[in-house]
Amino acid sequence: MSFEIIIPFLRPIKHLLETETVSEIMVNPDSSVWIEENGQIQPLPGIQFEEGALQTGLEVIANRFGKRLDADRPIMNLRLPDGSRMAAIIPPVVNPRPAVTIRKFTHRNHTLSDLIRVRMLTEEQAAALTDAVQEGQNILIAGSTGSGKTTLLGALADAIPEPQRILLIEDTAELHIRKPHVVSTESQTDTHHGQVTFDDLLKAVLRHRPDRIIVGEVRGPEARTLLDAMNTGHRGTLATIHANSADESIRRLANLAIRHSANLQLSVAEQEVRRSIQLVVYISRRHGIRRVEEVMHLQGPALTTLHAP
Repeated sequence: MSFEIIIPFLRPIKHLLETETVSEIMVNPDSSVWIEENGQIQPLPGIQFEEGALQTGLEVIANRFGKRLDADRPIMNLRLPDGSRMAAIIPPVVNPRPAVTIRKFTHRNHTLSDLIRVRMLTEEQAAALTDAVQEGQNILIAGSTGSGKTTLLGALADAIPEPQRILLIEDTAELHIRKPHVVSTESQTDTHHGQVTFDDLLKAVLRHRPDRIIVGEVRGPEARTLLDAMNTGHRGTLATIHANSADESIRRLANLAIRHSANLQLSVAEQEVRRSIQLVVYISRRHGIRRVEEVMHLQGPALTTLHAP
């Protein structure tokens, strides 16, 4: 099991790492431990790390994975061999002790049929999205942290035709695309070596003949590069973004694009986003329940939207 690598340094939460129903483990700077289990977040009083043990353990784990975690680089993100994700922040950025979040990907192989069964989306929404992927439309998936954006993205990728070459860009690799021709890349921003940003990766993969580009999360200068790519013939792009509605995701992507473009107005950038993207999917998460609330078709001046029932 992948967690065997880190368990020696995280013994107080060993049982949580090994419990399949626990999807997320959060250790806060005040030493409190919280988990997400079956969609519900709850505290677990009584779990305690010895003073200094958690930070020492995190520094050793970082070193084992070729990362740096110290006062100069106090933020770490890493992927475990099974695709689970570990994020840590240490003092002086947080105080008095480290913050750690471990997201376990125990259900990352969902298909669209699985998501329909758990009522994350309707059959009508699934059919519209499947057709859009097969036709090579550009799709932006929006939602909050933990809303299921990555889960939906992975399921939608099943509709990509088999021979097509897929270039995948992520911060911490977690997507498992079930296709034969996939090149997966991961940004390098907290290692012992030089920085390789999302934007660096996107510019690089454009030179490797992608039929499809999948971006794990748009959040910085890569927004400008991505819009340029979609406007110059790169069809069938799938990307996620943090936003609280379909409309807001359009504004957010435009805002990210203008931050790194001189003399570009927000209204102009929004028009460019609407020209570049054919579908926006918004996923909500309320009371532990995730569902697709909107599938917005951007069709020139007209909008049609499939809402959740």
